Amino acid sequence: MKNVVVVGSQWGDEGKGKIVDWLSSEADVIVRFQGGHNAGHTLVIDGVVYKLRLLPSGIVRKNKISIIGNGVVVDPWALLDEIDEIKSKSVEVNSDNLILSEAATLILPFHKEMDEIREDAAGKSKIGTTRRGIGPAYEDKIGRRSIRVMDLASESNLDKRLDAVLSHHNAIRKGLGKTEFKKDQLKQDLLNIAPQILKFSQPVWKKIDEFKSQKKKILFEGAQGVLLDVDHGTYPFVTSSNTVASSAATGSGCGINSINYVLGITKAYTTRVGEGPFPTELTNEIGELLGTRGKEFGTVTSRKRRCGWFDGVLVRQTLKISGIDGIALTKLDVLDELDEIKICVAYEINGKKFDYLPASVDDQFMAKPIYKSFNGWKSSTVGIKKFEQLPENAKKYIKELEMFVETRISSISTSPERNDTILIQDPFNL
Repeated sequence: MKNVVVVGSQWGDEGKGKIVDWLSSEADVIVRFQGGHNAGHTLVIDGVVYKLRLLPSGIVRKNKISIIGNGVVVDPWALLDEIDEIKSKSVEVNSDNLILSEAATLILPFHKEMDEIREDAAGKSKIGTTRRGIGPAYEDKIGRRSIRVMDLASESNLDKRLDAVLSHHNAIRKGLGKTEFKKDQLKQDLLNIAPQILKFSQPVWKKIDEFKSQKKKILFEGAQGVLLDVDHGTYPFVTSSNTVASSAATGSGCGINSINYVLGITKAYTTRVGEGPFPTELTNEIGELLGTRGKEFGTVTSRKRRCGWFDGVLVRQTLKISGIDGIALTKLDVLDELDEIKICVAYEINGKKFDYLPASVDDQFMAKPIYKSFNGWKSSTVGIKKFEQLPENAKKYIKELEMFVETRISSISTSPERNDTILIQDPFNL
């Protein structure tokens, strides 16, 4: 029995939803451990499209337990809306198959407003936030003034907690020339939805310990990608949480010895949403082709994704930072029509060659990619399920990519459909 962590090895949008859904056929428990409803997963199952934001991907499967861990920041109204949305597609959601950590921090309306105020005021220096209140909610968590799920169970405690958090936010709002946020209506709104939220609330750390004792297979599902990690990503153009694999332990309340295998979801090219450095970005017709064929629009925001060649330097870096054991290579079929395909193998910055991306944002913006070129395969890979059946040039590209990033490719995705996957190594059964 193995417990597996799935993380994105790039800037997110690598196709984690499909891979997690595919792996959850073997898992018993699926856990979200960081992020919020700013990160979406799209699943396509029997022609039905499911767009998940807070709910773990396992929720669409019967007889699976889905967990939202303490490391996730939760907009309670967004969660209830998503539950209603998924129920409308004949998916059952109840307190038996969905568990919400009692220690999870809540995203409240003033968090979203603060997100918008800051982003608008930043002008050209904006980060590209999704404006959903994720960052301000994490700030309150670290500042020890947040409202957590458990606080909804006591009206008197909720009243005190709201006083504490609003004294902080209203001081900032006043300084920015904004009206103060009133407590009474928000308190009543929270009390109104409290029963609907609290019925899912449990001590997740305790439940995971029970599941481990029962020898259940646990799949930890990350959001975004390692390059958006607040410590290890392209700071400050990052998210507000740690997206590396080790945060699965912190964000769910289990020891790191609970993690047996780390799978890095890796797109066969590179995309990024929002602002920030992107050394291999293509602003030409090839970039447009990748975006069109790959349907590169954000699940949550519908924002168009920036597209570029595969950045082997960055992926090799994130694989080592996150301790990734194997790669699930996605969207190979998007490259089918190209005459030539490139992999970034180094950078040139101020006349010097680098085999990694420096931490300085100035250096990151100046990094010029050094490429290795490959002949395209000019034939369809859609639906292929065996490596041997791939075009020769596709196999050469994959083998070169694998050798450069120094990590084994465990599976290859050849379409958005769940079953269109070439399995080389099963993370649950090594």
